[in-house]
Amino acid sequence: MTSLENTRHSLIDRILATKNESFLKAITAIFDSSQTEEIVEMSPEQVKMIMMAKEDVAAGRIISDEDLKASDPEWLR
Repeated sequence: MTSLENTRHSLIDRILATKNESFLKAITAIFDSSQTEEIVEMSPEQVKMIMMAKEDVAAGRIISDEDLKASDPEWLR
């Protein structure tokens, strides 16, 4: 994992853990003030996974969140 990815994951973890609403609003303001049209380049593997997911949805190969949560115990055995 790159330094950028490590930093991003660390920030996400810290944001999820905080209960300080004013801090979260300040972070939101920072993001809002620095928004640029950043182009995110995806790897060929990421593009392939997105295309596969779209095909799954079009073919009806989906599962509800409720059913997925109910299947968790099966996967954890």
